[in-house]
Amino acid sequence: MDATEMDDEQQRRYDPDEDHAFPDEKLNEVLSFIDDDTEIQTYLRAQNVNAVTRKGYNDHGAKHIEIVLNRALILYDLLKRGGVEFNGASDEGLEEEDESVIIAFAATLHDIGHVVHRDDHTYYSIPLAADILDRVLPNFYDTEETVRMKGEILHAILCHHTEEDPLTTEAGVIRVSDGLDMEHGRSRMPYEKGGRGINTVSSQAIRKVSLQQGESVPVLVEIEMLNAAGVFQVDNLLKAKLHNSRLEDDIRIVALNIREGGDQLVERVEL
Repeated sequence: MDATEMDDEQQRRYDPDEDHAFPDEKLNEVLSFIDDDTEIQTYLRAQNVNAVTRKGYNDHGAKHIEIVLNRALILYDLLKRGGVEFNGASDEGLEEEDESVIIAFAATLHDIGHVVHRDDHTYYSIPLAADILDRVLPNFYDTEETVRMKGEILHAILCHHTEEDPLTTEAGVIRVSDGLDMEHGRSRMPYEKGGRGINTVSSQAIRKVSLQQGESVPVLVEIEMLNAAGVFQVDNLLKAKLHNSRLEDDIRIVALNIREGGDQLVERVEL
């Protein structure tokens, strides 16, 4: 299956094709381990209590993680195909196959700090993820590799927060992918409870987000909007994630107003 041709539902479940330019055997082992690990899966469910039940935010639980994980791996695939260099694993003397493993673990664990509090959750995610990584990584790596992988994963988790600038391409992928969970229905809970803030209303305007192979840059992110309110998601939230992500020159974002009978609005953000 080509990552550039996935439909909306397929983009939420990463399924690498057989002709990748990079090895993915270890990635598949890690993804299988994550799916079967009781502690990790419990965190993904529990982290929604503070975010949704108590604070009324949109989903930051298992579905959010599924979307971010799969879009992060698709983004990684497209960037690799486009010749973008990744420095997280290589700077540590790790293997190329470890790039996608760093991304997979960071995408999975980046929001577990919500179990402590929604506010400053990024910083609470670090010690919680560190404990999990101390247990899990030795299943795949020796002691030295475990230390190096742990550092890179925690760096990527920290830098999904826009206050911290990524120092690796892997971390940049996590940062941008976190902002790509913006389609219609992702703010369904607060909207149904009466929430009408600009963040909620604008996310209701986003019909579809697709990642494609770009022409002038490795990745084209195309966002279909039902009305101009969706520009807020693109201009205020996704642009902030892209800024200082190390991927500004590799990703082009195009937002299209597709509502029939109205004036077509094309918003292009190129950083």
